[in-house]
Amino acid sequence: MGDVSQLPVIVAAGGFALAFIFGAVANRTNFCTMGAVSDIVNMGHWGRMRMWLLAIAVAIIGTNILDLTGQIDLSKSFYTRPNVTWLAYILGGFLFGVGMTLGSGCGSKTLVRVGGGSLKSLVVFVFLGIAAYMTLKGLFAIWRTRWIDPVATDLAAFKLSGQDVPTLISAWTGASANATQLVVALVVAAALLAFVLKDRDFRGSFDHLLGGIVVGLVVVGGWYLTGHVGHAENPATLEDTYFGTNSRTIESLSFTAPVGYVLELLMLWSDKSLTVTFGIAATVGIIAGSAAYALATKTFRWEGFANAEDTAMHIIGGILMGFGGVTALGCTIGQGLSGFSTLALGSILAFVAIVAGSAATMKWQYWRITREG
Repeated sequence: MGDVSQLPVIVAAGGFALAFIFGAVANRTNFCTMGAVSDIVNMGHWGRMRMWLLAIAVAIIGTNILDLTGQIDLSKSFYTRPNVTWLAYILGGFLFGVGMTLGSGCGSKTLVRVGGGSLKSLVVFVFLGIAAYMTLKGLFAIWRTRWIDPVATDLAAFKLSGQDVPTLISAWTGASANATQLVVALVVAAALLAFVLKDRDFRGSFDHLLGGIVVGLVVVGGWYLTGHVGHAENPATLEDTYFGTNSRTIESLSFTAPVGYVLELLMLWSDKSLTVTFGIAATVGIIAGSAAYALATKTFRWEGFANAEDTAMHIIGGILMGFGGVTALGCTIGQGLSGFSTLALGSILAFVAIVAGSAATMKWQYWRITREG
């Protein structure tokens, strides 16, 4: 057995590198979930939404190949656990969608904008992180664990080992689990790719193709890094362990709870029990990657708030994203990409709820503007 003491460092360093690429590419291509929804609601333009869906398709293919070939074990992921906290997925996702619209971007876009010089996004970052940590371990956690998380359906009671769609279909049809997973992954990915690539303008856009493919591959890289490279026997307990993650299990990119962990580490730096994890390193990496691209292309610009109302809306947005993202077990990247790549039912519910919350808030904003005008 090799030395595993350096695995947490390797996993964290790899997370930083992957997120650095994500940050640079997202800055160049304007990869943004809120922007994608806004383009559809306000202009009927699907370009950025197709970029997001392309990333999902790439992530589904790569992630399920890793699982089927035994490189990772998606059944260890918290996304696929049989307890379906459906109220948390729907309510948390909807509130996250509201928050990301008020805050001018989801968690990942907030980090990209921080790297580009946005002081507005820095304020959102701080309030998102505080709210996320409060939802993990503070006041908001009491509300979440008492009134939201218990509203769930435990599929284990029906002798189901997971909530991912292939497991559900396999149990229903009696078909082979591996064959079902392969077919479902290929069908879903093919459907997404057919929709995405049928648009000539999208096919001709280098930036849209670059954003979708690279972001999807970065998510796959996250699964491989934490689920394969960071997976080993712990010499102290002789148990299989996932080193370097906050959840102590296999993870990929997500940018809600990790923002809270970043603030915790900064405030309690001398606490030797706290270390730089995959999620923390990825959060810093996306800012660094975006900043590097902005500085290299001379697009770095300081940005502040327009007025007090603008400040208030962004603060509220950050709080709603922190609470909603932790409650839903992920953000537009955590559930909308990493979770969706596992084909988990909860991730699909959260994805739909996030889009619905964002679209509803944009309609409300438009109503306010027309009424005041």
